[in-house]
Amino acid sequence: MADKKALNVEDAFKKIISHCKEYGFIFPSSEIYDGLSAVYDYGPYGVELKNNIKTYWWKAMVQMHENIVGLDSAIFMHPKVWKASGHVDAFNDPLIDNRDSKRRYRADNLIEDYMVKLDDKANKEVEKAAKRFGDAFDAALYRETNPRVAEILRKRQEISERYQLAMNNNDLVEVKQIIIDLEIADPDTGSKNWTDVRQFNLMFSTQYGALAGENEADNRIYLRPETAQGIFVNFLNVQKSTRQKLPFGIAQIGKAFRNEIVARQFIFRMREFEQMEMQYFIRPGEEKKWYAYWKEARMQWHRTLFPENKVKFHDHEKLAHYADAACDIEFQFPFGFKELEGIHSRTNFDLGSHQELSGKKMQYFDPELDESYVPYVVETSVGVDRMFLATLSYALQDEEVPDAKGGVAVRTVLKIPAILAPIKAAILPLVAKDELTEKARHLFHQLKLVTQCQYDEKDSIGRRYRRQDAIGTPYCITVDFETLEDECVTIRDRDSLAQVRLPIAEVANYLNKHISFSTLLG
Repeated sequence: MADKKALNVEDAFKKIISHCKEYGFIFPSSEIYDGLSAVYDYGPYGVELKNNIKTYWWKAMVQMHENIVGLDSAIFMHPKVWKASGHVDAFNDPLIDNRDSKRRYRADNLIEDYMVKLDDKANKEVEKAAKRFGDAFDAALYRETNPRVAEILRKRQEISERYQLAMNNNDLVEVKQIIIDLEIADPDTGSKNWTDVRQFNLMFSTQYGALAGENEADNRIYLRPETAQGIFVNFLNVQKSTRQKLPFGIAQIGKAFRNEIVARQFIFRMREFEQMEMQYFIRPGEEKKWYAYWKEARMQWHRTLFPENKVKFHDHEKLAHYADAACDIEFQFPFGFKELEGIHSRTNFDLGSHQELSGKKMQYFDPELDESYVPYVVETSVGVDRMFLATLSYALQDEEVPDAKGGVAVRTVLKIPAILAPIKAAILPLVAKDELTEKARHLFHQLKLVTQCQYDEKDSIGRRYRRQDAIGTPYCITVDFETLEDECVTIRDRDSLAQVRLPIAEVANYLNKHISFSTLLG
C-alpha cells in the first residue's frame, strides 16, 4: 500500500513537471546543452503567472498597508555586508554523502525528515482513536496516556534534544552518529554507508572589477544569498526619505542565489530563485506581539489561495543565529508538507551587526520615548518559485465533464484564481470564417486594453476550450454567427462550465468585476 501511495505521489509530481513544459510554464535552463542542474526558465505562461503572484503579494503587503514601503536593492553588495550578517562564517549546511549511491544530502534534513515520520506515526494513531471514540475523544489526553503514542513522542523528543544540541555546538561527528543510531538510510537506495558530515558554505562568489584574477582575496564579492540585507543597510535611507515612524516595514522582491547541496524537486529548491520579503521594524520589547501578528496575517494571505488543510505552521526547533523565534508556513506539496514562507523574529542582530562593523549609527530616534535605539525586526519571507509551485500543485486537476455527445470526457484544467491566471480571457471565433474572425479580432483589440487576453482560431472550438483550460484561462469568449446579428457573445466559465450571453459592450465590465484584486484582498 505504501509503495502504491509513493508511486501516486511521484506520478502526480511528474504530471506537474510535464504540464509545465508542454504548456509553456517552465523549461529546463540551457536545455539544448543538456540543461543546468536546479536552474529553470519561465516560459510565456509561467512568466505571466509568476508576475501575477508577485503583484498580488505586493498589493497585499505594500498597497494595503500605509506604513510599509518598497525597495529594490542591488544584487552585488559590499563583501563586509555578508561578514556582518554572519553569512561568511555561518551560512553553512551539514553535507553528507552516501558512498554506495553517490548521492549527496543535507544531514539535518535526513534527521528532521525522520522526526516528521514519527510525528505522522503518532498523528495516525490519534486519528484512528478519534474515529473509534467519536465526539467524546480527548486528543491531548490520549497523547499523554496511550502507551504507544507516548513512546513515539518520547523518542521524538529525545532525538530532537540530541539533534538541537549537536547543531548548536556544530558537532558534526554527533550529527553523523545520530544518523547511524537511527539507522537512517539513503531515501533513494536504502544504503546506510555514509561519509562523515562536513560543513558547506552556500554562497556563490565571483571577482569584481578590472583587477579580477590579480588578487582574488581582495576582489571577491558574493551573489546575495538573501534579499534581506539590502533592506537592512538601507534602513535609515528609507526611514528618513519616507518620514516613517516605528513600526514600519520595507518590502522587496528580488533574486537570490544559493549553492544548494541538494537541489531537487523541480523548482522547490533552486540555486537561482526569487524572494518576496518584508522586514518590519519595531520597538525593542514588542517583538512577541508583532511576531504573533505577522504569523496570523501571513497565514490569512495564504488561505485566500489555498484551503485550510493545505497550509499549516511549523515552529523551528533549531533557531538561526539571528532569531529568537521562528516558524514556517508549510504547504502540502505532492511530496509532503514543506516550507512555503518563513516568519522570523530577528531581534536587533542585523542592524546591530552592521552598526558595529561599519562604524555608522543604525539607530532610530523615537520622538514618543525621546530616545534613540537600534530597532528590532520581524521578517516575513516567501519564495516566489515555491508559491508558483504551490499554486500549480493545488490548481492542476483532471476532472470528468460532459462531452458533446452526451457522454463523459476527462479534461485537464488549471483552476488558478482568476486574478492570478496568465491569460484572463480567450477570444474565440466559432469557426475561422472572415466575418467571425474580423469581429473576434476587433473584440480582442478592445479587451487587451483591459486585461491579458489571447486570440485563438486554430482547431475546433472544443479543442480550443481544452487548451485554455490547461493554461488556466478563467473565461472563454465565443463569437458566433448570432453575434453578427445581435452583437452578443457567449462567455464560458472555466470552473463551472456555465455560459452566459452578454452584449459586447458589457464584456469589459464583466471581466473587470471578476478579475479584480479586490476578490482576494477585499
